[in-house]
Amino acid sequence: MHADFPRIRAAEAALAGQVMRTPFLPAPRLSALTGAHVFVKYENMQVTAAFKERGALNRLLTLDPDERKSGVIAMSAGNHAQAVAYHAARLGISAKIVMPVTTPHVKVAATRGYGAAVVLEGETVAEAQLAAERIGADERRVFIHPYDDLHVLAGQGTIALEMLADQPDLDSLVVPIGGGGLISGMAIAAKSINPAIQVIGVETRLYPAMWAALRAVTVAAGGPTLAEGIAVKNVGALTLPLVRDLVDHIILVDESHLERAVNAYLTLQKTMAEGAGAAGLAAMIAEPDLFRDRKVGLVLSGGNIDPRILSSIMMRELVREERIISIRLDIPDRPGVLGDITSLIGTAGGNILEVSHRRTLLDIPAKGAALDIMLEARDGQHAEQIVELLRSRGYDVERRIAG
Repeated sequence: MHADFPRIRAAEAALAGQVMRTPFLPAPRLSALTGAHVFVKYENMQVTAAFKERGALNRLLTLDPDERKSGVIAMSAGNHAQAVAYHAARLGISAKIVMPVTTPHVKVAATRGYGAAVVLEGETVAEAQLAAERIGADERRVFIHPYDDLHVLAGQGTIALEMLADQPDLDSLVVPIGGGGLISGMAIAAKSINPAIQVIGVETRLYPAMWAALRAVTVAAGGPTLAEGIAVKNVGALTLPLVRDLVDHIILVDESHLERAVNAYLTLQKTMAEGAGAAGLAAMIAEPDLFRDRKVGLVLSGGNIDPRILSSIMMRELVREERIISIRLDIPDRPGVLGDITSLIGTAGGNILEVSHRRTLLDIPAKGAALDIMLEARDGQHAEQIVELLRSRGYDVERRIAG
């Protein structure tokens, strides 16, 4: 048993009735997708739609009366901010949150909606932390760190307690890594209950901070990522040794894996996941052989995603699956040709989404035209059947990248 395991058991008692004991359910369609036996912990069902409530509340409950009167400050790209704001308001504690200027508007608005004062400062979480430390010192507020705090770690560790209580024979836990608070707390709990269980972390390839720190190498981190919740350049002083001792492996995932995972949660599980929240499933999509036939517990750690981004992801996945394709046809510019083409597509079961009829392109003859069509098909095979039908009628068809 790990020395910090009793702290997690104490957090379990402290949080009882104050945060949701979220469902941990089998996911047959994700199992079919990945080749493993998948169970999902739905932390997106918390009030603030993320697991961060556990650690934030557990830390707030440790404040003495004077500290409660002084108020708290936190820095976060979103979910920790909302968690501190919500539970501080519920406990009657003044809260101020520093968020990077790049934070999605939906998360800024939600944090303000829970009653906290929001300061937008810094391009990154690291710059926001410096601002939070400065403001906290000036206003004598208690700093609530999002991951490098033993009480926060203990709160997050209660997730693993619940997962193993519901499914004691899990082979693996797959957990997103930002600063390392979630995976550290969960690994302490899981390994204390079952030393043989495999704990696997997931980082985005653009921000491999923990992966690099464990190898003592310097890796350039940065760039726009769907998983802004784990886009961390610096890992915690407390979390690094815990991850080194307790985590079996770290998988780095690409943006395409994150997009596929978000889309899979929505279309297969009918539930909302943000990029960081879907990172565990992204790892299973990226490296399915590591999990094949194993009983795997995933933490759907957050569901706060911008609706515009979600819409874009869904459309991009339709393109990847060739359910939406774009084609270009060089056609003679005479009456009836456009009607013939659209009739052929309709007869074949395709659905035209967009048409652009171009006559002024210099690489098209003066008596010709270029016809760009975006259409919907049942799948890639159906799309190819439509293309071949057009070609069989004498049309020169070029497949293009949709969008």
